[in-house]
Amino acid sequence: MVERLHLVLYMNQRNYIEAGWFVIYTKPRHEKKIMHQLERINICHFLPLVKTLRNWSDRKKYIDAPLFPSYVFVKLPDIESYFKTLEIDGVLYYVRTGGHIASVRESVIHNLQLIVANPVRDIEISLEEICPGTVLFIKEGPFTGFCCEVIQYKGKQKLLVRIELLKRNILLDVPLECLMQVPQVCHS
Repeated sequence: MVERLHLVLYMNQRNYIEAGWFVIYTKPRHEKKIMHQLERINICHFLPLVKTLRNWSDRKKYIDAPLFPSYVFVKLPDIESYFKTLEIDGVLYYVRTGGHIASVRESVIHNLQLIVANPVRDIEISLEEICPGTVLFIKEGPFTGFCCEVIQYKGKQKLLVRIELLKRNILLDVPLECLMQVPQVCHS
């Protein structure tokens, strides 16, 4: 009976899972464990980590913390990989929209990789709904070539990257001299 159920799920899932990036929701503080398990079974993944200062009673230390706690991005090549990932201890489910597993655009993953690859300490994550800002193009610095929104947030000008699927906003400090009007070909 279990094999039959598995086959039915396989047939139903095949209709709407195509190769691409997806988001796994995990148990709290299981992101790195899941990342290691994904490496072990050769599934491409991305866990955005940022250096964060943690204070303990006897010391302070910078640690690598997930940018989005309880979320891990995975690139699934086929339906078998989907089922393999669900068997990993600590994986709860795939993020869904409208009853279907939600995919993440390659450009979103690329932008996140740019953000975490650069040693920016002033990264802030916001759950607030932020009004659209002016779309600009970064012409110099570690994020050259990146399209972004520039907004006013808590009285400061910030660079904003929206992650609609997770309902999160990433806010960074950026010098105004590094920005220019958006070229026609820029769509993020």
